[in-house]
Parts: sequence; C-alpha cells; structure tokens
Amino acid sequence: MINETLKEADAKMDKAVAVTQEDFAAIRTGRANPSMFHKLTADYYGTPTPLQQLASFTAPEPRVIIVAPYDMGALSAIEKSIRDSDLGVNPTDDGKTIRVVFPELTEERRKEYIKLAKTKAEDGRISVRNIRRHAKQALERLEKDGEIGKDDVTGAEKRLEGLTKKHVDSIDEMLKHKEAELLEV
Repeated sequence: MINETLKEADAKMDKAVAVTQEDFAAIRTGRANPSMFHKLTADYYGTPTPLQQLASFTAPEPRVIIVAPYDMGALSAIEKSIRDSDLGVNPTDDGKTIRVVFPELTEERRKEYIKLAKTKAEDGRISVRNIRRHAKQALERLEKDGEIGKDDVTGAEKRLEGLTKKHVDSIDEMLKHKEAELLEV
C-alpha cells in the first residue's frame, strides 16, 4: 500500500514538472521557437483546434517562424489566433503561408517574462506540494484504518519528502535555465 501511494505521488509529480516545462517552453525568449504555439487554438469549422493539427511550423531564422497551413481554408483562422494571442506579434500572410516575425526583446519585456517564468515555477511547486499533501493524507488514513503502523508511516513520509524535494529542485533548475535564456542578449 505504501509503495503504491508513493509511486502514484511520484507519477503525478512527474506530470506536474512536465506541465511546468511546457509552460516554460511557451514563454518567449530571444529566439523564435515553434513550441511557443503549443497552447494556441484556432476556430476550425466551428471547433477550437490546436494549431499543431492545422499547420506546420519552421524557423528559417532565429526570430522568424513560418506557419504553413495544411488546409488553405484555415489560413485566416490561424492568423487571427496568432494575432489575438499573448505572443505580442503581428503575423503577415502571403496567401499560402503566415510569416511571424518576433521583435527584439526589450529589457523591460525580458523582466516581465522572467516574472512570468517565476509565477509558472511557483505554480509547479504548489502542484507538487499539493500532491505531497494528498499522499500524506492517504498514508495517515492507512495508519488510522490500522493497515500500517506508525513507523511505516514515518518512513514513507521521509521518502515522500525526498520525492517532493527532487521534483521541486527540478522545477527550480528549469527556472534557472529559463532566466539565463531570457537574460541572454
């Protein structure tokens, strides 16, 4: 029972770290990256559809992304989705593709992105701590029901703390890399 609870907590914490990593990928740095478009959706025949399913993305230059729709009927919907997003870009279309040019990041904008990255990291840490709390409650329930002893719970809680620390440290490391990436000129 203890191992199952800890394995489940570890898997959920891994997912929380993965979500935080995806959130970091969406934060813009000096280079254009197709992963910035992962969270965007376009209205495709009345259905909100992720842009990855509607078009291919290429980065021919460091600050340019070319979006090539699979269906030309979706061109204007994709362009509108990119324009209305929080990426702060103005896409242009030539009838076949959409060209997205990212402006140079100003010092002020870099600081905003660092603040956003710190917020995303804190959200990730909170998720990991919530998972720890739920696992701890499950362990205490097992003890209360008489399925395991006090010593078993104490040992399991120490292992749970180790898992939590590992995942929080992973998030902190990702934040450190993202900050360095954002400060790089």
